[in-house]
Amino acid sequence: MTSVSDCFKNLRDRGECALIPFLTAGDPDLETTAAALRRLDANGADLIELGVPYSDPLADGPVIQAAATRALGKGVRLDAVLELVRGLQPELRSPLILFTYYNPIYHRGVAAFLKQVAQAGVKGLVVPDLPLEESETLLQQAEAVGVEVTLLVAPTSSKERIQTIAKSSQGFIYLVSTTGVTGVRSKIEDRVQDLIVELQGVTDKPIGVGFGISQPDQARQVMEWGADAAIVGSAFVKRLAEGQPAQGLESVSAFCRSLKTALKSEA
Repeated sequence: MTSVSDCFKNLRDRGECALIPFLTAGDPDLETTAAALRRLDANGADLIELGVPYSDPLADGPVIQAAATRALGKGVRLDAVLELVRGLQPELRSPLILFTYYNPIYHRGVAAFLKQVAQAGVKGLVVPDLPLEESETLLQQAEAVGVEVTLLVAPTSSKERIQTIAKSSQGFIYLVSTTGVTGVRSKIEDRVQDLIVELQGVTDKPIGVGFGISQPDQARQVMEWGADAAIVGSAFVKRLAEGQPAQGLESVSAFCRSLKTALKSEA
């Protein structure tokens, strides 16, 4: 499993746009999560975001909130998620990015948390409720253990703030496509194209677009606008939760393939 930065560099060298699926760990159970990660890795995912179930999410829409609630109800906690990653990471080609809110980091202490996730094999970290102004400690200590912390740019971010976030973010820059929470949407807002152009004017770091991408044509749209990655969450979580686990696994596999096909330049 390579680093997040090296993965993007390799993709850029090949002229490819990355596909980054998201799953909620432990929904419907950890065994199915492990199987789904293997399926995604084998069916076109370039990097994978794995969400730690959290009781009070600020950025998650109803689909991911419901998945987290189900996982928490079955007793899935951070230690179990990291144990899952530790067992899987030797098998996976795709770098794993942990999506977690700041409370678990604060509770354990930044250094202890980062040591644990790095030892498990986590390569990246997204912490949606960590303000830029309070991110320096996490960024510095994460870099020291080889974990890249990706910061989020919102559609409402000022030009000055966008520049600062772009300078500080590690691995890539996570561009939120819409105000509000995650979820399936029928259309990607046109202003995302302007934000991509604005970011490209201040940084050469890769740009991943997320929140609202739910169809292959939407993924291709953000690629054509210049994005380096399409991040797809709720649409995967919803498919994995439908029917029996075997059905969910087949569904996410087929969906992953369709998204990656759309992201190939010759498609």
